[in-house]
Amino acid sequence: MPSTALTHLTTLVTNDPAYGDGGPLGLIEDAALVVEDGTVVWAGPARQVPAADETYDASGRSAIPGFVDSHSHLVFAGDRTAEFAARMSGRPYTAGGIRTTVAATREASDDALSANLARHLREMLRQGTTTAETKSGYGLSTAQEARALRLARAHTPETTFLGAHLVPPEYEKDPDGYTALVAGEMLQACAPYARWVDAFCERGAFDGDQTRAVLTAGREQGLVPRVHANQLSHGPGVQIAVELGAASADHCTHLTGADVDALAHSETVATLLPGCEFSTRSPYPDARRLLEAGVTVALSTDCNPGSSFTSSMPFCIAIAVREMGMTPDEALWSATAGGARALRRTDVGRLSPGARADLALLDAPSPVHLAYRPGVPLVAEVWRDGVREI
Repeated sequence: MPSTALTHLTTLVTNDPAYGDGGPLGLIEDAALVVEDGTVVWAGPARQVPAADETYDASGRSAIPGFVDSHSHLVFAGDRTAEFAARMSGRPYTAGGIRTTVAATREASDDALSANLARHLREMLRQGTTTAETKSGYGLSTAQEARALRLARAHTPETTFLGAHLVPPEYEKDPDGYTALVAGEMLQACAPYARWVDAFCERGAFDGDQTRAVLTAGREQGLVPRVHANQLSHGPGVQIAVELGAASADHCTHLTGADVDALAHSETVATLLPGCEFSTRSPYPDARRLLEAGVTVALSTDCNPGSSFTSSMPFCIAIAVREMGMTPDEALWSATAGGARALRRTDVGRLSPGARADLALLDAPSPVHLAYRPGVPLVAEVWRDGVREI
């Protein structure tokens, strides 16, 4: 592929402190970027841009790394509008609504599930997300979970086995039997299509021992753990995530001082999902507390039909700044580089030499506008692997 120089960038966020202002965002004003064969080969001031085969005029837009959405649930069917309306009328959120989606997903065809997944990934892409993880968890049987991951793997390499999402109705009186199924036969069938293994460690879902059993079995199959942790109440999820070397503990809404300390002294990323708290009228996680303790924080959408039906990372950035104590720079870093850390990726979430040329161009002079102008569609173009897709 020919090399392309993107010029007339008002601001370029590299997420590399070796560039620009030397801060975490590696911010370069009046910048240019050169990409070749899907990779960033140069970033710096526009006046120093090297010759390239082609030039693309960015017309004064700012450039940011493509968002890295490290937590979503996109293999599903059905609709939970009535549940949302009831919640907005005062009914509290519980995990039980997942069963509604399980029933609809089991009935849906492969083509319907794949088309719905592709539609939501395209919706994410239009809003600047160039890397997305997605989970199973709405099948809750060996065949259904394997099907979900097989379909997901056709769209993204970042697939997570979440058989331990909720105990299905047929195992309601035998949760330990279901846990054994997840950690045994179901895991064997799903592991070839997954990179990650996850469990919903929460009252009403899976307790600490059950969570540990599933994640340990997954790790023995070569999958890396991640954990739905401490969403609805205090619990053992964060401690188990750190104990097992999980890539991320996701939600982290209800934390003790010991939880924060454990995260701060580990490689486990705290992935915060503000769309979920917005949609369930729940308390927001305290990002400021985590950041000041030295915890690595990621932001993600948790896009799912029940508790967070948004695919918009800009929306989550705006909430994080307004409600969770994050600065605009911290929120942007967490939605890009933080997500990459949560997926243990070094090739995305940044725009410095060697990175994949995944980026979004904003109709704004600064990425601060993502929080400053909430709800405004500022993502004008999206490039992935050095090719403009939007």
